[in-house]
Amino acid sequence: MTGSFHDLPIEERLSLTRRGTAHYSGQLALLDNDEFAEPTALEGWNRTHLIAHVGYNAAAVSNLMHWATTGEETPMYESPQARNEEIKYGATLNPGALRNLHDHTVARLDVAWRDAPETAWTAEVVTAQGRTVPASETLWMRSREVWIHAVDLGVKATFSDIPEVVLSTLLQEIPTKWRNTGVGAGLVLVNSNNGERIEVNPADDENPLTEIHGELPGLVRWAAGRDSRGVTSPQGEVPEPPRWL
Repeated sequence: MTGSFHDLPIEERLSLTRRGTAHYSGQLALLDNDEFAEPTALEGWNRTHLIAHVGYNAAAVSNLMHWATTGEETPMYESPQARNEEIKYGATLNPGALRNLHDHTVARLDVAWRDAPETAWTAEVVTAQGRTVPASETLWMRSREVWIHAVDLGVKATFSDIPEVVLSTLLQEIPTKWRNTGVGAGLVLVNSNNGERIEVNPADDENPLTEIHGELPGLVRWAAGRDSRGVTSPQGEVPEPPRWL
């Protein structure tokens, strides 16, 4: 398996994240305004919800960089409810306002990263999920966000467009989350390119062995809960994956 995003130098991680942002922005630019209200594969969200979410996420990550740079505690969101209300409000904005939201928040975050002193990258901040992490983790948080949601916009992007190191890191992260939360009993993900097997949790009487076979983009697509295109199971029907985020 390709190495992890987290092992790359800061500048390489920043470059991958900026590439992902440009990729997402390009997909957004391909949408006509009258296409914003169309549904996405994310339950309960149309494109306006998704675009608002990605925009507000950039602002939230900027808050963490402000925290890391100044030492002033600045959470991503006031609360989970506030985050949800923000997205709900954002989904009522017209396409022009949503495009402006995207442009403004992306620029704000890029400046925060550009101007961060070296010491800021190792400063500890707290994510919306309550994890204490170095501020360098914001690069992965945002990279994951833009590469995946570029696909979720449903324009032209696919999981095959995502750089291999990002896919590889996702295929490490998602099963680890399942293991830590005690789900995914019996699941084994098999990379058909190299035969690598990723065992989640042991099978039991209620959850027999279920192998999911596919190339890296298809495995990540399935594990991220998007769809089962590109994967198969020798044991029969491909099941729904456990929840990841």
